[in-house]
Amino acid sequence: MTLSSFSRLTLTSPELLLHPALLGIIFAMGATIGSFLNVVIYRVPIGLSVNQPKRSFCPNCKTQIPFYYNIPLVSWLLLRGKCKWCGTRIAFRYFAVEFLTALLFLAVWKTTVVPMGVGAAIALCVFSSLLIAAIFIDIDHFIIPESITLGGLVVGLVAAAVFPKLFGETTHWRSLLLSLGGAAAGYGLIWSVVTLGKMAFGKMKREYTEAVHFEVSQPEGSEEPIIQLGEEKLPWTDVFFRPTDRLVINGADFRFDGEVRGEPGATQLVAWAGKFDVGGASIPLDEVLCVTGTCLKAEIPREAMGFGDVKFMAMIGAFLGWQAVLFTLFIASVVGAVVGVVQKTVGREEWARPLPFGPYLALGAFVWLFAGPVCVAWYLGLLHPGGG
Repeated sequence: MTLSSFSRLTLTSPELLLHPALLGIIFAMGATIGSFLNVVIYRVPIGLSVNQPKRSFCPNCKTQIPFYYNIPLVSWLLLRGKCKWCGTRIAFRYFAVEFLTALLFLAVWKTTVVPMGVGAAIALCVFSSLLIAAIFIDIDHFIIPESITLGGLVVGLVAAAVFPKLFGETTHWRSLLLSLGGAAAGYGLIWSVVTLGKMAFGKMKREYTEAVHFEVSQPEGSEEPIIQLGEEKLPWTDVFFRPTDRLVINGADFRFDGEVRGEPGATQLVAWAGKFDVGGASIPLDEVLCVTGTCLKAEIPREAMGFGDVKFMAMIGAFLGWQAVLFTLFIASVVGAVVGVVQKTVGREEWARPLPFGPYLALGAFVWLFAGPVCVAWYLGLLHPGGG
């Protein structure tokens, strides 16, 4: 490109928007955002501020890392994946998140900036960042923070209102309505899945040939009570998701802080989120420190899917629309089922062990973003060959 032809380009010219120099800047920006996402992934789930301390630090020796040792992609390679001060290995995932974010920014920009415009492309880069953060947090902690789901939902609605080309529209209000419809479809669809899943798979049963020790207590330093059934330990919030959830223990010798409550000889204890029912008595959770007894049979409530996934899908719908919601759930279900079966059979994991579903929803959203309409057209072509 000559200097004279370059000078005639406008800010919306495809030649300028896709110029190699600008693409290099987009890639570098993606790597930088990826570095920040590493901070979010590490700090947010454990309640640390992403601003304090302002600089990244080594997870082992806590030394704050100066900027010249915190250059995205480059620093990890130069330091060979180790801390400069204590020599502790820094996980490859830090490099992978930066590189993945950089590639996604580049791919989003190249595929969307010309048909949708700069504003919509930037919005979809933000969307990709939210998906990446959700993937790795869900893998580590089996949660997707509301700062991502609800915050992303608001960002998606605002982006649709400001950049109507995000939904192929020319009027702001129509684009906003489509975004609202996508959010509602995402929330409603996954909420239905969660509710139906609760009805079908909402209980785990334990039966023991010999009575095992049952206990509910809050160990020192713990933020919530722990339920113990023999060798198995369950955090309170992993059992009780809804006010209607109940843990049923069939056993004997139930004692509250060492005392029998209700009718002596009770053989069933029912634990709710905030109380215990036993022998005709109801005891509030906050009035006891320790509950003990023996257990022969237990019925434990569980969720087929977390409510974080419900909000996560609402966010996806706000950015991509209702069609993407259906497509995303289909892809996530297929891939999740295949990976789950492989993990359970080849990896010999317990079938009751939960698997994070957020990464599969994010994968489905990415597939839609880059190839969704093409995949749908191909599938419809299989159903109606020749257009008939």
